[in-house]
Amino acid sequence: MSALKSKKIFLILSIVVPFLLYCFYYYGMMVKNAPYKFSEFQSMQFEFGYKDRLLNKYDSKTGDYQYLTRKDSLVKMNMRLTNDDLLYLHRKAAELGFWDFPANELSEDSTAHVPRYIITFTYKRKTKRIVFDGDYSGPEKLVDANQRLIKEIQSRLGDAEQRLKK
Repeated sequence: MSALKSKKIFLILSIVVPFLLYCFYYYGMMVKNAPYKFSEFQSMQFEFGYKDRLLNKYDSKTGDYQYLTRKDSLVKMNMRLTNDDLLYLHRKAAELGFWDFPANELSEDSTAHVPRYIITFTYKRKTKRIVFDGDYSGPEKLVDANQRLIKEIQSRLGDAEQRLKK
């Protein structure tokens, strides 16, 4: 074996292999200790309406779903989201940075007639709950992320309702 080949093997074994082992250890611990894992997911609650009346509600634990129609009649039903729906919403929340959102994203004007959304994800060890006003004037990226998550939740609820009607 040539000296050059021996040096390359030594270099690989002494630098690259320990680095790879460290990476697997470090990132393995991060994933293992992640506070919001789907394997620990228990339920998701979603409420929306106006500040004084949050009549539209969904609770994935009980399946209770109620919403106000355009004609102001309250519809109540029991509707379950599939495990795939819940996994999708969990991943979408993670993708949008939901875990880092501030708990209260309220508008300055408390008299305005604007929609309010309350989103809660409950896990075995932690719960993340945010309150978001439709006219919140925070950072644009945060407002956009909230609106996208709300649309995704409403879309999944609408899909589940369509499946139920079939």
